[in-house]
Amino acid sequence: MKLASLLTPEQVILDLKGDVCVEAISNIVDHLIDKKLLAADSREEIMEALEEREQQISTGIGSGVAIPHAFSDSVDQVVAAFARSKEGCDFESLDNAPVNFVILFVVPKKDYSLHLQTLAAIAKMFNNCAIRQQLSAAETVEDVLDIFASRPSRIHAEK
Repeated sequence: MKLASLLTPEQVILDLKGDVCVEAISNIVDHLIDKKLLAADSREEIMEALEEREQQISTGIGSGVAIPHAFSDSVDQVVAAFARSKEGCDFESLDNAPVNFVILFVVPKKDYSLHLQTLAAIAKMFNNCAIRQQLSAAETVEDVLDIFASRPSRIHAEK
């Protein structure tokens, strides 16, 4: 599965609002609920799982990137979103830099190995400075999706 296959136009936010981690995550989750990609009645459970994960250690991996993620029984497949914050939000990242790119995903509890592979693929992709620059300059949702589609990063689902 190509990393880009996790995202549709409805899962891309070009102007994420929120000064701090929890606000940004909440806005992404609400966006996914508005787009009917997450069930509204799962909001509290998913937010609790995402916040609990952030309390363990920040998902801000550095270089302006955060990968908030959680497991949930309320999803049957991975639900992901990419959001860009022009101002940056405080995720208490490892490098203390503001986060401009948030890749949030919610994984079915039964798919733990896919979760690890997804994290690794995203971290590898965003380690590339040119990709971050391209995503920063992208003007449309389609531009963002084209950037992701052009990357070779793959996630291999285990059977």
